[in-house]
Amino acid sequence: MCSSVSVCVFVREFASVCERLAVCLSVCEPVCVCVPTMPLPVPDVPASRRLTLDCRFLLDHRVGRGVCGCCGALRPRYKRLVDNIFPEDPEDGLVKANMEKLTFYALSAPEKLDRIGAYLSERLSRDVARHRYGYVCIAMEALDQLLMACHCQSINLFVESFLKMVRKLLEADKPNLQILGTNSFVKFANIEEDTASYHRSYDFFVSRFSEMCHSSYEDPDIRTKIRMAGINGLQGVVRKTVNDDLQSNIWDPQHMDKIVPSLLFNLQSGEGTESRSPSPLQASEKEKESPAELTERCFRELLGRAAYGNIKNAVTPVLMHLDNHSLWEGKTFAVRCFKIIMYSIQSQHSHLVIQQLLGHLDANSKNSATVRAGIVEVLLEAAAIASSGSVGPTVLEVFNTLLRQLRLSVDYELTGSYDASGNIGIKIIKTHEERQLQEAVIRTIGSFANTLPTYQRSEVMLFIMGKIPVPGVHPALTNAGSGGCEGTRMIQIMLLKSLVQVTTGFQTTNMLTALPNSFLEPLLSFSLMEDPEVRLLVLTILLSVIDRHDNTPKFSSISIISDISVLKLKVDKCSRQDNLFMKKHAQQLYRHIYLACKEQSSGPQHFETLYTLLALISMELANEEVVVDLIRLALALQELAQTNEESLSVYNRCAVHALSAAYLNLICQLTTVPTFCQHIHEVIEMRQKEVPFLLPEDVFIENPKLPASLEKLEGDVLFQQSKITEVLGGSGYNTDRLATPYIPQFTDEDRLSKRKSIGETISLQVEVESRNSPEKEERTPAEEITFETLKNAIVDSVGMEEQERERRRQVVEKFQKAPFEEIAAHCGARATLLQSKLNQIFEITIRPPPSPSGTISSGYGQTQSRSVPVYEMKFPDLCVY
Repeated sequence: MCSSVSVCVFVREFASVCERLAVCLSVCEPVCVCVPTMPLPVPDVPASRRLTLDCRFLLDHRVGRGVCGCCGALRPRYKRLVDNIFPEDPEDGLVKANMEKLTFYALSAPEKLDRIGAYLSERLSRDVARHRYGYVCIAMEALDQLLMACHCQSINLFVESFLKMVRKLLEADKPNLQILGTNSFVKFANIEEDTASYHRSYDFFVSRFSEMCHSSYEDPDIRTKIRMAGINGLQGVVRKTVNDDLQSNIWDPQHMDKIVPSLLFNLQSGEGTESRSPSPLQASEKEKESPAELTERCFRELLGRAAYGNIKNAVTPVLMHLDNHSLWEGKTFAVRCFKIIMYSIQSQHSHLVIQQLLGHLDANSKNSATVRAGIVEVLLEAAAIASSGSVGPTVLEVFNTLLRQLRLSVDYELTGSYDASGNIGIKIIKTHEERQLQEAVIRTIGSFANTLPTYQRSEVMLFIMGKIPVPGVHPALTNAGSGGCEGTRMIQIMLLKSLVQVTTGFQTTNMLTALPNSFLEPLLSFSLMEDPEVRLLVLTILLSVIDRHDNTPKFSSISIISDISVLKLKVDKCSRQDNLFMKKHAQQLYRHIYLACKEQSSGPQHFETLYTLLALISMELANEEVVVDLIRLALALQELAQTNEESLSVYNRCAVHALSAAYLNLICQLTTVPTFCQHIHEVIEMRQKEVPFLLPEDVFIENPKLPASLEKLEGDVLFQQSKITEVLGGSGYNTDRLATPYIPQFTDEDRLSKRKSIGETISLQVEVESRNSPEKEERTPAEEITFETLKNAIVDSVGMEEQERERRRQVVEKFQKAPFEEIAAHCGARATLLQSKLNQIFEITIRPPPSPSGTISSGYGQTQSRSVPVYEMKFPDLCVY
C-alpha cells in the first residue's frame, strides 16, 4: 500500500514538472515547439508502466545537449525513429513497421542520413561495450537495409559511419561479431555507388580480412567460418576497389602481398579438390561450405579483373608463396595454382605469366633440381593451356632460357656442384634428379614449340641447331669442368632430343623452307658421328620433318609385307617444291643413308629408322627419277653387304641385306610394275628357303639365328640389277640410269665416317682446302703488331689524306685557270697513251690464219714463223670463257 502511494506521488510530481518545462520552453525557446506534437501515450498501458519506459528511455539516450536531452519526447525525429526500431526484447528482432518509417524518412530527408548513421554508430558502440549483442545485430540489420535503400549523393557520409561500425565489429574478439561485420561489408561491397569517394580507405579491411583467413581458432567449425568470412571480405574489398580509380590501387604490392598468400593458404588446405574447369561455375550449397572452393572462386575473380599492367603484381606473390613454403617440389599444388591463373586471366596476357615463370626459373638456377623441375613442370602445363599466346613476342628468348637451363643441368651433373669453381662442398647433386629435370625441360621445349606456327617453329629449329656444341668450334666446352668430351656429348644429345620434341608433329608444305641448307647440312653431319645415340636422334628428326601424312607409325618395324594396301598409306603426288628439294639435296640424303649402313655400332633401331626414312622418301618426295635412284641405292646396299669392304660384322651384313630386301619389296608395290614385283618376290621366296637370315623377320628379333660367317652369296638369293633394269625399262623408266650402279659421291667431310666428333670433319676440311690450293706459296710470317706500328699507320693515313686533298685542289685549280690549248694538249696526250696500249694488245692477240706448212722462207731470205695451230695457241685469260 505504501509503495503504490509513493509511485502515485512521484507520477504527479513528474507530470507537473513536465508541464512547467513545456510552458517554459514554449515561451523561451521557439525551437522546441515540437512538444505539442509529442505522441500521446497509449491508453491501454498503465501509468506506472509508461513512467518506467520513459525513465529508461531518458537514461539510455541522454546526450547532454541542453534541456531537450532530458526528455525523450523532445528529441529530434530521426533519433526517435531510430529508437523505435529497437524492441524491448532483442530476441524479437527488428521492428519492421518502424524500420519502414525510418527508411521512408531517410529517403524523404537524405540530408539526415549522415546523422542517422552517426546515431546508429553511437548506439552500436555502446551496445558492444555493454555486451548487448542482440541490439548489435539489430543495428547492423538496420544499417544494411538503409544502405540497400538509399542511393543519394549524401550516402558517402553515411558510409563513413557504416565502415566505422564494421571496423568496430571486426576488432572485437567475438567470432560472431567478426562474421557479422564481414557479412555487412560484403553487402556494402555489392552496392554500386553513384558518387565517388576521395577519402575512403580500405587498408584496415585488407589487413583484417587477411588475418581472418589465417585464423587458428580452437573450434574447427568456428575456424572454418572465420576463414570463409575473411575470404568473402577480401572478395568484397576487391570488388569495391578494383574499378574505382579514386581508391588506393588494390594491385599495389603492399596489398597483393597480403591478399594472394591468404587465398593460397586456404586453397592449399583443400588441395584434394582439383580445379576442374577453365572458368568458375555456379557452385552448389555444399561447395559453398568449403573454404577451398570459395577461395578458388575468389582467386579466379581477382585474376579475371587483372589488367595488362597488374599481372606481374598478382603473380609475384604466388611465386614467393611457393618458394617460402617449398611447394615447388610437390608440383601438384603449384600446377593447380597456375592452372587457375592461366584459365582466369585474359588470354592475351598469358605470355606475361610465362615470362615471369622463366625469370623465376633463372633466379633459381642454383637451387635444387627438384625445385627447378617443379617450375619447369608448371611451365609445361601453363604452355599447354596458353596455346598460341604462351610465347609472346620474344619467341627465341623463351627457348634460349630453357636451353640455358638444360646446359646448366648437364654442367651440374658433370661437376657435382652448383658452384662453377667445382667446390663440391657446397651442395650434393643427385644425378637422377638432374636427369629428371633435363627430361622435363625437353618436354617443355616441345610443348612450347607445339603452340607455334610453322614458320616460327622453323626458326626455333635453326636456333637450337646453332646451339649444339661442336668440338673445335667451341673450344671452351672441351675445357669446361671435369666433363670435357663427355660434357659436350651430353649437351649434344640433350639438344638433339629437344629438336626431336620441336619437330614432332611438324607439318609443312614446302621442304625447301622446312629443311634449308643451314639446318640440313649440320644435321646430316651429325649423322656421321661415332656415337650411335646421336645418329639415331638425327634420323628421328629427319623422319619427323619429312613425314607429313603420319605414315611413320606404319613402318615401326621392318618386315616383308605381301600387300601394302593393309597399311592404308597416304600418298600424295610430289609437288614442284618437293621436286626442287630432291634435285638439290637427294644425293646428300642418299649418301648419308649409305654411310649410316656402314657404321659398325648401328643396331636394330638404326636399321628400322633407316627403313622408315627410305619408305617416307618414297611416299612424300618421290618422282620417277627419285624412285630410280632409291632402287639403285638399295642395290648398292646389297653390294656393300656382299663385298664387305668395310669389314662389317655378320649381324650388320645380314641387317643390311634384310633392309635392302624389305625396301625393295615396298618400292616394287609402290611402282605397281608386275614384272618388277615378280622378280622381288621370287628372290624373297628363295631367301626364305635357303638363307632366311637375310630377311628382316629372322634378323630384327631379340635372339637372331645367324651363321658364324657369311660367305659371298650368289645366284637367285640376290636381287639382280640387270633384271630390274630390264623389267623397269619396259615400263618407261630410265634404263641407262638404272643400269649404272650407285656410287656415293664422297666429299672431304665424308672420308672419315668413323670419327668421334664433327670437329674432326672441320679440321679435315681445312686441311684439304689448304692442300688443294692452286698456289703453294710460302707465306711470309705475319708482321708483329705493336703500339708503334698502329701509331705509324694512323699518322700515315692522315698524311695520305692530306696529299690526296692537295692533289684534287691542284687539278681543280688547273682546269679553272689554265688556257684551253694546254687543257686540250693534256687530254690528247692521255688519249694517245691509251691508243698505244690498245695497239699493243691487238698485236699480241691478233695473229694471221694458221698454215699447215709451218715455218717458211720469204722471198727476201727472211724466215717467217710457222702459224701455231689453234689447239696449241696460248690465249690470254680475258679471251677464255
